[in-house]
Amino acid sequence: MMDVSDLILTQEEKNQLAKPSIGGVILFTRNFENASQVRELIKSIRLCNQNLLIAIDHEGGRVQRFKEGFTHLPAMAKLGEVYDQDPDKALDQAYSCGYVLAAELLNIGVDFSFTPVLDLDYGHSSVIGDRALHSNPDVVVKLAGSLIDGMHEAGMKCVGKHFPGHGHVALDSHLDLPIDERPMNEIRQDILSFKGLINQGLDAVMPAHVVYSQVDDKPAGFSEKWIKDILQSKLGFGGVVFSDDLSMQGAHFIKDITERVQVSLDSGCDMALICNH
Repeated sequence: MMDVSDLILTQEEKNQLAKPSIGGVILFTRNFENASQVRELIKSIRLCNQNLLIAIDHEGGRVQRFKEGFTHLPAMAKLGEVYDQDPDKALDQAYSCGYVLAAELLNIGVDFSFTPVLDLDYGHSSVIGDRALHSNPDVVVKLAGSLIDGMHEAGMKCVGKHFPGHGHVALDSHLDLPIDERPMNEIRQDILSFKGLINQGLDAVMPAHVVYSQVDDKPAGFSEKWIKDILQSKLGFGGVVFSDDLSMQGAHFIKDITERVQVSLDSGCDMALICNH
């Protein structure tokens, strides 16, 4: 899955999108001027290859790429705050957020959003922060489950991220390679968010660019142990696995981008993302 540079496609991008190795396009704020423009951009992408998946990071709060003409969705932590006061109200709101998020994107031709964030809020991750629903995995499962139900009702698949949990490390994997030194028995708390949604509507998963050094010396997105052994075999996940962006610093422990893609796919990812490069 690749990105494109602007509001309309260049000839070079059209040539690239027609290649059989490209399976999708991820859109960013730089691709958006208004709803009618982005609808035309998506049409032109589909003319290159009608089977391309069109995706976006559209979670709510500070991670919402399209704003003008779209409902402003709250940061997911707001739903967690409501849950602590009124669980039923929060679950209704999460469902509504999921439905609106999906319906508005589907209306302009986007296939799916990389959401929901299933990381736990430990209070010290700058990159996750208020993107996390809650610190309690049981609450995350309930709220994310309602959000996913809303997305499904509108007709959109979901992607849970960042397996097995990015919330405990302070470093931002866009800029560094974070290392989580906790033993497996502590990481299991984070995994509960994902485990609780497998067989409950979780269509796809995105692993974290984080090294869990007590479990494996490779980041989760490049680790057969995390993807094949733990996620697929032990937890029984049978859905799609998307890599996180392979141009992020957290992926740079493999210098060559071609090898990076290959290792990602060999480790169990079904689609490799290369964005912002």
